[in-house]
Amino acid sequence: MKYQIAIIGGGPAGYTAAEVAGKAGLSVVLFEKRSLGGVCLNEGCIPTKTLLYSAKVYDYAKHASKYAVTVPEASFDLGKIVARKSKVVRKLVLGIKAKLTAHQVNIVTGEATVIDKNMVKCGEEIYECENLLLCTGSDTFIPPIPGVDGVDYWTHRDALDNKEVPASLAIVGGGVIGMEFASFFNSLGVQVTVVEMMDEILGGMDKELSAMLRAEYAKKGIKFLLSTKVVGVAKEENGVTVSYENAEGAGSVSAEKLLMSVGRRPVMKGFGLENLNLELTERKCVKVDEHMQSSVPGVYVCGDLNGVSLLAHTAVREAEVAVHHILGKEDAMSYRAIPGVVYTNPEIAGAGMSEEALQAAGITYHTIKLPMAYSGRFVAENEGVNGVCKVLTADDGTVLGAHMLGNPASELIVLAGIAIEDRKKVDDWKRYVFPHPTVGEIFREL
Repeated sequence: MKYQIAIIGGGPAGYTAAEVAGKAGLSVVLFEKRSLGGVCLNEGCIPTKTLLYSAKVYDYAKHASKYAVTVPEASFDLGKIVARKSKVVRKLVLGIKAKLTAHQVNIVTGEATVIDKNMVKCGEEIYECENLLLCTGSDTFIPPIPGVDGVDYWTHRDALDNKEVPASLAIVGGGVIGMEFASFFNSLGVQVTVVEMMDEILGGMDKELSAMLRAEYAKKGIKFLLSTKVVGVAKEENGVTVSYENAEGAGSVSAEKLLMSVGRRPVMKGFGLENLNLELTERKCVKVDEHMQSSVPGVYVCGDLNGVSLLAHTAVREAEVAVHHILGKEDAMSYRAIPGVVYTNPEIAGAGMSEEALQAAGITYHTIKLPMAYSGRFVAENEGVNGVCKVLTADDGTVLGAHMLGNPASELIVLAGIAIEDRKKVDDWKRYVFPHPTVGEIFREL
């Protein structure tokens, strides 16, 4: 069997590439060893946001009196929350399968192995291809902490399927995954402790806004241990003990459950990557050009495997660029304005460069910062809640970066991303008519 494109991995990069190529009339085979949608749809982006929305609704119910609404004895059923999450995932997986089938994509379930750049083996079958796309994603990284092999810990996958509310939860890692689960379980009344090695949560996000978000969650009862190194974990009668060291000395925290969320790393083994002899980056990820093509012509690498931006929406765009290059369409990948979002309550989002990145690069910039209360809609819908919109500009007003704390930052950050990508200036926002009242109008106030 010969195809114009063979794709290994059915996550956001893989299924997007398959759909775009199929729509264009190319013959496509897509290999996926588990479920279509990859980590993002099955055990990442979508299921976590489904849980977080249930938690947000519960938060609104608990605090409904702020809005002159009485909700007597608000409660939740974690089992039903998890069941709803699974239903949402199933529906979306079936939707992806239907779209790919409609475009004549051959979906092969099984572990694919690369023989060479024009040949892939799956089961007993050999598939020939003119172009090969590698979209194998990433795995949870578990650091070699002393004692970790002797304790029962959660990864994000376990936390998503848990149906019992623990009394307490220790989270190792205060990044995006750690903070989203901290938010979820905090809303359910769990005593949460976050242990983070860096001096602030959400490394890579705007530090000032990250600190503000941390302060909000500290008020809600989450305990944060920053600049703290975990030196050991041990099983105890009622859970787990996490031992740590920081500037104040040694200490420990006990919890019923432990969530490991230190980060993720690209899947480099198990599918014959070594048979291609691809050039790697200093970080040992696959090196690609602006068209997502590797050092071997006809072999493209999209998503987490290239190590540039381990985000589903980045993978989607990379896949489009790769297929466009195969089709001969002019296109190139830009990472200038990749949005980063944390779906806590309130949400935090950013696009473009942060103050820390600009300072490190020695780039002169100006900061424009407004409270979200400049938006009438925000005030109407966020009783007693503060928010911030921060925009970083060059001397001539060109937008270099934008960072937001407050709902719905995840929906609004694209307005900033478009401005950054197209090198627009702050004053350009004033030329557009925003519907009133909306939170997005904050950009016209800058």
